[in-house]
Amino acid sequence: MNSQPNRFALPFIRRSSIGAAVLALCAGNALAVNPFVVKDIRVEGIQRTEAGTVFSYLPVRVGETFDDDKATAAIKALFATGFFKDIRLEEENGVLVVLVEERPAISSVDFTGTKEFEKDNLVKALGEIGVGVTKIFDKAAVDRAEQELKRQYLSHGLYGVKITTTVTPIERNRVTIMFNVDEGEIAKIRQITFVGNKAFSDKQLREQQELSTSGWFTWYSKADQYSKQKLTGDLEAIKSFYLANGYLEANVESTQVSITPDKKDIYLTVNIFEGEKYTVSSVKLEGETFGREEELKQLILLKPGKTYSGDLQEATNKLISDRLGTFGYAFANVTANPEINREKREVAFTFFVDPGKRAYVRHMNISGNTVTRDEVIRREFRQFESSWYDANRVKLSRDRVDRLGYFKDVKIETPESPGTSDQVDVNMIVEERPTGNFMIGGAFSQAEKFTFTASISQANFAGSGQTIGVEVNTSKYNRTIALSQTNPYFTDDGVSRSFQVYHRNSRPLYGYGTYSTRQTGGNLTFGVPFSESDTVFFGAGVERTEIETDINSPFSYLQFVRDNGGPASGIGRASTSAIPVTVAWGRDTRDSAVTPTRGRFQRANLEVDFIGDVKYARAVYEQQWYRPLTSWMTLALRGEFDYGKGFGGNAYPVFKNFYAGGIGSVRGFESSTLGVVDQNYGYAIGGAKRIIGNAELQFPFPGGGKDRSLRWFTFVDGGQVYQEKEKILLDRMRYSAGVGLQWISPVGPLKLSYAKPLNAKPGDQTERFQFQMGTGF
Repeated sequence: MNSQPNRFALPFIRRSSIGAAVLALCAGNALAVNPFVVKDIRVEGIQRTEAGTVFSYLPVRVGETFDDDKATAAIKALFATGFFKDIRLEEENGVLVVLVEERPAISSVDFTGTKEFEKDNLVKALGEIGVGVTKIFDKAAVDRAEQELKRQYLSHGLYGVKITTTVTPIERNRVTIMFNVDEGEIAKIRQITFVGNKAFSDKQLREQQELSTSGWFTWYSKADQYSKQKLTGDLEAIKSFYLANGYLEANVESTQVSITPDKKDIYLTVNIFEGEKYTVSSVKLEGETFGREEELKQLILLKPGKTYSGDLQEATNKLISDRLGTFGYAFANVTANPEINREKREVAFTFFVDPGKRAYVRHMNISGNTVTRDEVIRREFRQFESSWYDANRVKLSRDRVDRLGYFKDVKIETPESPGTSDQVDVNMIVEERPTGNFMIGGAFSQAEKFTFTASISQANFAGSGQTIGVEVNTSKYNRTIALSQTNPYFTDDGVSRSFQVYHRNSRPLYGYGTYSTRQTGGNLTFGVPFSESDTVFFGAGVERTEIETDINSPFSYLQFVRDNGGPASGIGRASTSAIPVTVAWGRDTRDSAVTPTRGRFQRANLEVDFIGDVKYARAVYEQQWYRPLTSWMTLALRGEFDYGKGFGGNAYPVFKNFYAGGIGSVRGFESSTLGVVDQNYGYAIGGAKRIIGNAELQFPFPGGGKDRSLRWFTFVDGGQVYQEKEKILLDRMRYSAGVGLQWISPVGPLKLSYAKPLNAKPGDQTERFQFQMGTGF
């Protein structure tokens, strides 16, 4: 047993300092610690850190010998945690005493003067680099945070920004951090200059850019605010523009960004090398084609003798790789190798196909659905796990989920599975949108002033995929209560079930010529899918209708009362019962139910009543067609033809009449005012036949980027209604044209339009401005 006295022990001091010895050891000094057996370990000086945390970093336990090596390791380990700014080790009668002085913790992080960025986003971003509530205060980290803030402001064109950071100590060894920001004025782009462009004018090149000089709309779009990210994108857009027009070697050689001394104006100079315009001389296909060379050649869009186009080259690469993807080759790579003949200004292309390995799908993952249940999304998948990857099935799965209408955006990623070379994961990322809508529609006219209707519905109720609807209208002229429910997967194989019960009272919105109708009924419908995009519907219902007339009622209503048990004069009351049977067909190939840009929607519905009091048939056919004309413009066409007829000696029932006019049919004319006007009544009474046609050119809203939820459009409408025995004459059609705005708002789809009637006749009731919320075209 070593009897040498402890070199740090003094007769009148019970503790011996080990910290000094350790520091000497770390510095290479010969000073050493006398080893001793640890009887106990005690931690002093901690306020927030748990004692167990300190114990976990110590390389010695009770009963073990504490020596030089363990002392050095203990000091280094505790300092490495970053929790402490001073550490001392002492020995007291065999007890190892660890004395620490903690670094202060951050109690709060706040900002003043920030307008460009949301505070919550700034707090979150700084927390990711170590400056956040409950984190240990580190002056270096705070300095980095200040520099990062400045960098973000500079990237947004705020070159005059000044940031002052204040660190304030508070009780319990904590600090508050306040970033005081003076954003200064935003630097605006004063001039954009192009150098070296001969084939295209400055104006043509500026049209390719997102950045621009100040204009009448830049207060909203902020396109005149310089951003390095936007400039990078603009340079790529200019290069792509040249490539699309045949300039194979075009390139943006350099850019200069200069700012005035007052940091208010920015001048951009873009130096361009155009090169020559090339014609395609020949195209070839090489590589592994699996015997499908002729099929793949048909996908090559570059044609000999035509001007080269970078867009067509990229499209060809994608078409071929996508086609190979349908056979399971998820990692197919198509490379276009040019052979340039500068003398002839020609280029020959060889498309080399490398299919890679055929891939299986390992996992189908879903993210972003905070409300919608996984099963509601997963049941729309047509690509399955543990099967060959099929690009068509992956796209179909995406489109089917998007057509549900529950999501603002649906994206697909297909990364390679980690640790494998022949498996992929299919990741679907959805962005949910509110599906509970308060729907309102209305218009303003000189005759009627402001009118509206309203209802409440909840699609995707509680994330189940079911739709619950309640329509309530308590206006003076129309009183309605209707309940509806739709379950798109009433059975596991996709048979849907819908039912509705309703009671409606209505009379015209006029002070004379009154009549009233009361309808009570319900219906039940099943939908049976027989392909990925086609569904057949079968349904039946019951309905009782009561009509009450007076001396000024429309003649057709007086006739209906007279023919169905009412007084011979037709003035009075009559009621009928109906048991309509419905057969319908629908096809939907749109890429989205909310904001479609391509595809087609069709529906045909036949309603027949064979055994009710009033026997009739009512047919409806509608088609919508969408096609992108450019990357930013979509053509939308809609047509509808409706036809009704009574049989068995019965006239077509007036309460089943079709109406036209207003948003949703022919904008620019008041709602439900087109067609025959009853001479006794003074207003349109609808008809048994209807033709509607709409054409829209849809554009992204300026400054909205690629956001499809906000769009403006121009349109042309046409339509008319006809009586049962009246011939359909196209010269009686009414037409209008105008502009509008469509917004998928948080409370539902909103559509505004301003229309000018093109051929209004005397007696037509026109209405320039109209809006509708809750339904879309």
